Amino acid sequence: MKILAPAVLLLVSACATVPSGTAERGDRVPIPFTGAGLERVIGQDAAALTRLFGTPNADVREGTARKLQFQSRICVLDTYLYLKGSAEPRVTYVDARQADGSAIDRASCVAALTRREGGK
Repeated sequence: MKILAPAVLLLVSACATVPSGTAERGDRVPIPFTGAGLERVIGQDAAALTRLFGTPNADVREGTARKLQFQSRICVLDTYLYLKGSAEPRVTYVDARQADGSAIDRASCVAALTRREGGK
């Protein structure tokens, strides 16, 4: 039993990881995906998005799927609309990024876009 305990400790310690240091400049920090703050967008159709954000900057269709993109000086929001049954396509997923391509919280982008003036 005395020999088994050190062997178990050795095996368990091999599973631990040590941080490699601080993030280097340019490393991207992952932003957790939650639905909080997206209630005004998720489940909406294209007409509701246009009322909320103005004219889309891009409207891409592929089969029955559709992507509407909205931009401001602060961010770019991609909304993905899919059919569900015979109803109008609705937003099922949202992605956001800053104008330079770096990460931004999706809800913050929605809030910024609702404050932009005049849409496109």
